Amino acid sequence: MSQYQVVNPATGEVVEEYPTATDEQITDALERSHQQYKSWRDTPIEERTAVLSRVAEIYNERSEELAKIIQLEMGKAVPEGQGEIALCGLIYNYFADNAKAFIEEEQLRGPKNADAYVLRRPVGSLLGIMPWNFPYYQVARFAAPNLALGNTIILKHAPQCPKSAEVMEQIFQDAGLPKDAYINVYATNEQVSDVILPDPRNQGVSLTGSERAGSAVAAAAGKNLKKVVLELGGSDPYILLDTPDLDATVKTFFGTRMGNTGQACNSPKRMIVMEDMYDEFLAKLTAAAKEATPEDPAAEGSKLSPLSSLAAKERFMEQVNATVADGATIHAGEGDYDTPGAFVKPVVLTDVKPGKRGYHEELFGPAFMVFKVSTEEEAVELANDTPFGLGSAVFSSDADKAAKVGSQIDAGMVFINSPEQSREFLPFGGVKRSGVGRELGPLAMDEFCNKQLFYKQK
Repeated sequence: MSQYQVVNPATGEVVEEYPTATDEQITDALERSHQQYKSWRDTPIEERTAVLSRVAEIYNERSEELAKIIQLEMGKAVPEGQGEIALCGLIYNYFADNAKAFIEEEQLRGPKNADAYVLRRPVGSLLGIMPWNFPYYQVARFAAPNLALGNTIILKHAPQCPKSAEVMEQIFQDAGLPKDAYINVYATNEQVSDVILPDPRNQGVSLTGSERAGSAVAAAAGKNLKKVVLELGGSDPYILLDTPDLDATVKTFFGTRMGNTGQACNSPKRMIVMEDMYDEFLAKLTAAAKEATPEDPAAEGSKLSPLSSLAAKERFMEQVNATVADGATIHAGEGDYDTPGAFVKPVVLTDVKPGKRGYHEELFGPAFMVFKVSTEEEAVELANDTPFGLGSAVFSSDADKAAKVGSQIDAGMVFINSPEQSREFLPFGGVKRSGVGRELGPLAMDEFCNKQLFYKQK
């Protein structure tokens, strides 16, 4: 049985299987990618970025069709899927419009008798290892800047996303990208560590996924002296200092956490609320959670889709049940839906204590952990008491006060009076066990590039 299958998470039905690649096919892909790099790097950047512009057009033209593919693969509601595809279009257009400026030579101050500057050059064939939770978006934020720079790509997608992986490769070719500049492979984890990363034709790897996967890939890459970019887990805090409209704030917190049925690394998993608002906030959040009911992810306006797979449901429920058994109080989400597939109830938890299950974990599903604090200092201490450091947000009617609190949070991203956003122009990435490197924005093209010094004596 192939690892690569389309399994409908709403029903558990196996829809389609794709053959896993052989070692010979992987080696052939490495050679083709390496050879294509030699010409792609010398293709004028105007031609490279024109391909990205056309990719954006195709995504927008085929939005509904593409959304239906990932709805079947990983359960994302079609309207959410169309939102993801629209963001992909923005990403490809952003790098199409700005890549040339991002790689302009950088003059260095200092020498009086020489010209010194830095050139940004591509490095070669790269491996991308992408997850199932945002099948198109995760690829876009890796592929767009690197193809614009002149690198070539071998892409290993999640085993449950073979159809969208296949379609993306075809979209690049339809847009005019040379066939071997982007190669989709249905590779195993063993082939990544034993075949691809040791090969000198590979120049680096970008992974978005779990801590476990990131540690394994980083170890294999380090052994072979390969550059890595890792976007891993998160347990992002949202701090509520005060608000003039608690109903609107709860709606924001709830809606942001429920995006993609809670399956986002930068989702607000910990709600840190000042004690004067805590009881009312908790009551309103609990009511919102109890009102959510399963919906067909293919339906217009679907609000509670299944998790990505039955295995994801089992992992999520094990974490929730173990956290409750370890002393947490559950306010919403008890029991299970009497439905087929991977549907789960939104869960609201309090009394999650340090040293107990859930406190230092990433609950990858629609779970809200709510904490009461009495001071800003206590809020910051709690926000930073995590092995993760991806994103965060602070809310207050006094934006300066919120910014002061936000500046003390150990995270790669801080948002003030705004839920976290994934936008094409905002650098995305974390610190601590949330990973290394940045994607999107003007920093993305610096990750896999040769910042080459040129020094010309006069």
